[in-house]
Amino acid sequence: MTQVFLGLGSNIERQRYLVAGLDALQALFGALELSPVYDSAAIGFDGQPFLNMVVAVDTTLPLATMAARLRQIETEHGRPLNATRFSARRLDIDILTYGDLVGEHDGISLPRGEILDNAFVLRPLAELAPTALHPGNGLSYATLWRGYQQQSQTLVRVDFAWQGRWISRAE
Repeated sequence: MTQVFLGLGSNIERQRYLVAGLDALQALFGALELSPVYDSAAIGFDGQPFLNMVVAVDTTLPLATMAARLRQIETEHGRPLNATRFSARRLDIDILTYGDLVGEHDGISLPRGEILDNAFVLRPLAELAPTALHPGNGLSYATLWRGYQQQSQTLVRVDFAWQGRWISRAE
């Protein structure tokens, strides 16, 4: 089994599509470990704010197969096949890490650069797996979050329920 961290986001019908994404990931992987959910501004384009979170899964799927299945889930939930990187999305699922892989694998750059660049990825990752180590630099996610310029991107934890239980409560 390989532990994988995934970033989930939505800025169109945000609650609906985040729930749909979690349902689809549970159907694909089984048990999910979930971070709190955060409201954050769109980065890289002018758009509605996003809801973002990080999900940990264990899988036996090879990286390329898993990536294809995740793209299929995005497409089934309204992501155009020709969607540009910085654009509005109903559902966005990014592979943040795949075990301890580093570098380019099956056309995927690992670990994903947004871990170190964006608060909406690093903070939920640090809360979900504070002692886990970033495969590229060996630092824990909690250490990376403490060293991050936290005022550079505003995040607001939001109330979010899934399958009848609160997974996130507003601060």
